[in-house]
Amino acid sequence: KRGMFDCPFCRTPIPTNDADDLTMIQARVAKKDPVAINFLGKKYFFGDLGLRKDIQKAVELWTEAAELGSIDALFSLGNA
Repeated sequence: KRGMFDCPFCRTPIPTNDADDLTMIQARVAKKDPVAINFLGKKYFFGDLGLRKDIQKAVELWTEAAELGSIDALFSLGNA
C-alpha cells in the first residue's frame, strides 16, 4: 500500500543511502523535533551515517533535545 512504509512526518519514501537519510534527519532537527535531535546525537556519538565520531556534538544535541522534553536524551546524557 502507498505510504505504508514512508516517513511518518513527511510521507516521502524512506531513504536507501546514508546521505539522504542524514538529510531527512537534519530537516527534522531544523524544525526542533526532540526525537530527531536525540537520534542525530546518537549518530554523532557512534559515528554512524558517515558522520565523524564527535562526542561533544552528541552531548550538545542531547542537551538541546532534553531541553525540548526528550526523556531518551536525558538517558543518553546520563550514559555519555
